[in-house]
Amino acid sequence: MSCLLKFIFLSLLLASSAVFANSQVNLTEGVSPISHDIFELHMTIFWICVAIGIVVFGVMLYSIINHRKSLGVKPVEFHEHLALEIFWSIVPLIILAVMAVPATKVLINMYNTENEDITIKITGYQWKWHYEYLEDGVSFYSNLSTPYDQMFKGAPKGEHYLREVDHPIVVPIHKKIRFLVTSNDVIHSWWVPDLGIKRDAVPGFINEAWTRIEKPGTYYGQCAELCGMNHAFMPIVVIATTEDQYKDWIAEQKGGKKVPSEDLTKQWTLKELMQSGEEVYGRVCAACHQPTGVGMPPTFPALKGSKIATGPVEQHMDRVLNGKPGTAMQAFKEQLSAVELAAVITYERNAFGNNTNTLVQPIQIQAAKEGKSVAAVTAEAKQAAKEAPAGSTSTAAAATTATPVAAVPAAPVPTSAATPATATTATPATATAAAPAAAAAKKYTKDELMQLGEKTYLNHCAMCHQPTGLGIPPTFPALKGSKIATGPVDQHLNQVLNGKPGTAMQAFKDQLSDDELAAVITYERNAWDNNTNTLVQPADVAAAKKAPSQSTK
Repeated sequence: MSCLLKFIFLSLLLASSAVFANSQVNLTEGVSPISHDIFELHMTIFWICVAIGIVVFGVMLYSIINHRKSLGVKPVEFHEHLALEIFWSIVPLIILAVMAVPATKVLINMYNTENEDITIKITGYQWKWHYEYLEDGVSFYSNLSTPYDQMFKGAPKGEHYLREVDHPIVVPIHKKIRFLVTSNDVIHSWWVPDLGIKRDAVPGFINEAWTRIEKPGTYYGQCAELCGMNHAFMPIVVIATTEDQYKDWIAEQKGGKKVPSEDLTKQWTLKELMQSGEEVYGRVCAACHQPTGVGMPPTFPALKGSKIATGPVEQHMDRVLNGKPGTAMQAFKEQLSAVELAAVITYERNAFGNNTNTLVQPIQIQAAKEGKSVAAVTAEAKQAAKEAPAGSTSTAAAATTATPVAAVPAAPVPTSAATPATATTATPATATAAAPAAAAAKKYTKDELMQLGEKTYLNHCAMCHQPTGLGIPPTFPALKGSKIATGPVDQHLNQVLNGKPGTAMQAFKDQLSDDELAAVITYERNAWDNNTNTLVQPADVAAAKKAPSQSTK
């Protein structure tokens, strides 16, 4: 029986490399010369390790079996053996030298990017890829295209769930393609196993790689570096085609997928913009600002009730188009079309309870992109609509009452000019100006404040201070029984509004509304047996905001 077990063990150990090649636990053999070289090097080193293992464990087993104590064998006692020491020093050195030769050849070949046919620059973003075909002047962004419903609403998963993109990279077969890999923000890693490529994308540096794909097909990859919370939502899709198909694709890209002029001049309805905007938001914005718009402050601020999403629309347009330097907010002017930008801005201004009733039309976005006066373009569209035949579906006047954006000042975006007094009551600036006074005038009951306060606390405070108010001292102190939550209310107000310099305590003065601030402070002063019976009203918060910041020790 023991002989049979030995035979089975040795048979499995000496199985052919073809068996291992077909196993899912082995490396991908790939479709490029580099991937073949890597695979062959891997198998060569593997079999050298197998041979070493057989020799070493064979000697051990022989010694254990034939020199065991039960046979009466006496161990030999010695302290040094010069020949043995030389042997076990030289032999590993020879083995390493033998392994280094093929490994060095593969490494040199991997970094030989000379005589390339095509050069593609790859830039990693959180969380998308940007590709630039340097010889052909073609560039585009590639985003995850798995539907929002599949990711967050339990819809049936597609065949390529989380591995599909809206704009795959296309390359010809049998051509040497050089990749220049870098990053715009944090460290990413461009990895496509079938091509034998895995290169780190490091901000400020360019790493090189190359491939020559042998057969047409679609090859999938992903970011292989932990680059943030949506690291898993950053796939890569490479489509390899014939040279003629590649040339046709390049010609199509150079022609540009322009937005039809009728889509730019059309006066979209609120329903149409909201429907399209929700799709764009889920694909592009929800990763940072969350599907519910509450964000993850301070890095990814909330859009729900924010000054940007409920304030002057021209500031909102400028932020989305041009980004905010020094923050994670990217510029989407070149990433999205005028229609997509108009839709997503409209969605952000009317979703999450913002309800500004503001419509942003594609023609206004196009004007902002070209540095033209948004108001002037809007006026031209309205004048053209008046002159259009009766019953025309593109009439701007029909949407005027539902489009407060038409009242923005005649100045290029961005602008700080105030909204004219002639704006309608639905104008966001007017509504925003009236909101604080209305909020300050309202007085809440304790139950109302506690209910809203608990919700606000769980959304913004519980991550640090814990749902039970016990915190994680010393970085995140407890609120239960604390001096701040049970002491003078003006100190509590000051700390929540202005933060505490030198600590992790942020200033929430501009992150939350007066109602939310009043509610969360009331909640903290009465939850967890604090029971101060203190009620803070929005008017108190408004007054505290106007008062000078106190020094918090």
